[in-house]
Amino acid sequence: MTPQDRAPWAPIISDGRLRALSDAERARYSRNMLVPEVGVTGQRRIRAARVLLIGAGGLGAPAALYLAAAGVGTLGIVEFDVVDASNLQRQIIHTTAGVGASKARSAASAITALNPDVEVILHEERLDAANALDLLEGWDVVVDGTDNFPTRYLVGDACAMLGIPLVHGAVLHSAGQVGVFDAARGPCHRCLHPEPPPPGSVPSCAEAGVLGVLPGIIGTMQAAEALKLIVGGGEPLIGRLLLLDAWGADVREVPVAKRPGCALCGASPTITSLEAAQDACAAPEPAQPNEETMSTITVSELRARIAAGERPGEAYTILDVREADEVAAMPVEGAAHIPLGEVVERAGELDAGKETVVTCQGGTRSKRAIEALQAAGYAGALTNLEGGARAWYESA
Repeated sequence: MTPQDRAPWAPIISDGRLRALSDAERARYSRNMLVPEVGVTGQRRIRAARVLLIGAGGLGAPAALYLAAAGVGTLGIVEFDVVDASNLQRQIIHTTAGVGASKARSAASAITALNPDVEVILHEERLDAANALDLLEGWDVVVDGTDNFPTRYLVGDACAMLGIPLVHGAVLHSAGQVGVFDAARGPCHRCLHPEPPPPGSVPSCAEAGVLGVLPGIIGTMQAAEALKLIVGGGEPLIGRLLLLDAWGADVREVPVAKRPGCALCGASPTITSLEAAQDACAAPEPAQPNEETMSTITVSELRARIAAGERPGEAYTILDVREADEVAAMPVEGAAHIPLGEVVERAGELDAGKETVVTCQGGTRSKRAIEALQAAGYAGALTNLEGGARAWYESA
């Protein structure tokens, strides 16, 4: 279907919810109303809308700010985390002064400072299978700013069950995607991806890295999709997934069809209640985890050994299993380097007579490396560095 063949979509905000705009609102949102596709009626719909943001991080930050600036009447935020200094490279709703503070309250403060007319409703709790339906019920649009598969699937399932359109966004490295899943008018998220990836099949979401400007691009596009749904008359990304390669300046569109046999939104659904998926970004547990198969050491303990004269390369080896660009960005002094994907075939480079302390960015891939080496029959002592290179630098 070409853009010319698509019919405009109806607004999700009914006329019965609209109220007249004040003179101050007309002045504040005049640039919105001058856009022919929005007009006065569209702005009234925006003021009547209730939008829930799942997460106040990289994607949620720009989405929240632009939706607030546009005059969305009520913004909800589901966020349990606190602001960390490493967030500030991309999460522009927070500030250096707010490090250590609640992300939800930090975001609410920024929204209120930008537009005090917006009502902000905070849910400072982790979204899970027990509370997802209650948290999402009653909202007009949900904007997904999550960074992990279990929450993403919970949100998608809950939105389909409640009949709420979901504005999807995701980022990794310098690539991102945005789309709209609305089971009432098109495909749901499981029509595209029926099941989440198996645990351990993708790099850690915290470790993978993202170009700082990319969440701003995708999050702002999510805000635009939410506004199109609210105002109506436009062409939201229902049945379409937009893919962006920011580094290559390439944009593609992929059609997404509604699947009649979809387990969530098909004719005979088998998913009728919420269940938490396993985290594809987390390493699967060993079949029989015990102290012998997975010993660990903290950064403080390792630093104490170094301070006591136990240098890497003498009684023990530090092995870094990250990719070369990660090692260059945050090197761990004295560490040997073998990427995770090569660790088994290059196990002969390790000295089985010495303990090997394995590290990565955050402690997940190092665990997988140890499991792979043990499964391959490596006989040397292997120890996982808790928290990895990130914890190493934070403790410096």
